[in-house]
Amino acid sequence: MSRVSRINGRARKVFEKNDNEVSLVSVIAQVAHNVNAAYCAALGDLSQVPWEDAPEWQRESCLKGVELHLANPDAGPEASHEAWFLDKKLNGWVYGEKKNVAMKIHPCMVAFNDLPVDQQAKDFIFRAVVLSLAEKVEE
Repeated sequence: MSRVSRINGRARKVFEKNDNEVSLVSVIAQVAHNVNAAYCAALGDLSQVPWEDAPEWQRESCLKGVELHLANPDAGPEASHEAWFLDKKLNGWVYGEKKNVAMKIHPCMVAFNDLPVDQQAKDFIFRAVVLSLAEKVEE
């Protein structure tokens, strides 16, 4: 069952599951996260866990990315990376060749155009998933 609510002036469906409301943002974030995890696995990176097992900071990051593209559908994939980068930087993350969550080191702490193409692709895919799902729900 679902109902429509307004977020940022646009209609958003809110799904009800076991008497708990699950926002469209949350549903899209879960799908986008799991698609990203599958893409990473295809590249040999098995460090991405399913949404249910993802740490809170990772889920929050994904939710912010979804909100960015829902509020700004014309924002390109580079906007995803820029927002992610700024959020990470504000939370103490720095560049390093090998990702280390405990030390807040990440190899993608560079400008979008300096990312390897396979890493840029994650932002293209993320944006496409968000906008495609939002469009289907609003139909």
